[in-house]
Amino acid sequence: MARVLILAGYVELMLYLQVTGKLDQFINVHYQYLATLSTVLALILALVQLYFWVKDDPAKIAKDSQHHELQQHHELEDEHDHGLHKGYQRGIAYVLLALPIIVGSLFPTVSLDTTIVEAKGFQFPLAKESVGDDQMKTQYLQPNTSMYFNAEDYQAQMNKLQEKYGDSGRLKITDENYLEVMELIYNYPSDFIGRKISYEGFIFHAQQDEAQDDFVFRFGIIHCVADSGVFGLRVHMPEKTSTENNQWVRVEGVIQSGFYKPFKRTLPLVQAEKITTIKAPDNQYVYRSF
Repeated sequence: MARVLILAGYVELMLYLQVTGKLDQFINVHYQYLATLSTVLALILALVQLYFWVKDDPAKIAKDSQHHELQQHHELEDEHDHGLHKGYQRGIAYVLLALPIIVGSLFPTVSLDTTIVEAKGFQFPLAKESVGDDQMKTQYLQPNTSMYFNAEDYQAQMNKLQEKYGDSGRLKITDENYLEVMELIYNYPSDFIGRKISYEGFIFHAQQDEAQDDFVFRFGIIHCVADSGVFGLRVHMPEKTSTENNQWVRVEGVIQSGFYKPFKRTLPLVQAEKITTIKAPDNQYVYRSF
């Protein structure tokens, strides 16, 4: 019966996450079909387990169980126990199986904001400051998917993106292409100098001593929440522009480059020509498509 309850609980949790739209805060939305498949399989297994549980005679189950436990008792006296015969062992196994349900039920989902960036900071992937850091705890400016490919395949992917976005027109960044375009800009910044650009995100003011640098970010998920991060560009605001942390804006300007002292390197940036305040989107995450 415990198996039925665990499987049924998993199905209920996955249905809840999908119906409420909270599943996209755990995995890349492009992989939702896998979550749907696992839900269907769990439902089938739960029904199978329920069928056998109902079919068996309870009296026979009790008798067989008593006989089985007696037999196990004699066997354990003669040899070591390598299975989950003890009650506490089965209990531990069931708790491990139910762990996704426990985590999904007890830990609420929240939308990330600048408080996360302030608490954890952000690092450029190739900066000396990020060397040795746990990738799961480091917020990146550049989405880096090279770790998922060998060098040849990754370069082929970048070449394909360069052909896709390599014209001289305005570079319009959307929710769908946000991460791939950001990766391309950071990989080949000189190819985009002078290009007009427009994109949306939330304001983050990075305080460096008495100076302040402005960034416009989006939180992105490459595969799952484990490789999520904050991605975007440094922005030079027009004069007399007043913005606050977490304020959502649409940036229109020209891609330039500038030296960023905290990282001791030159980074691409946007010389903004127009900043428009917008409403935060319902889903504030962006996802990498492959």
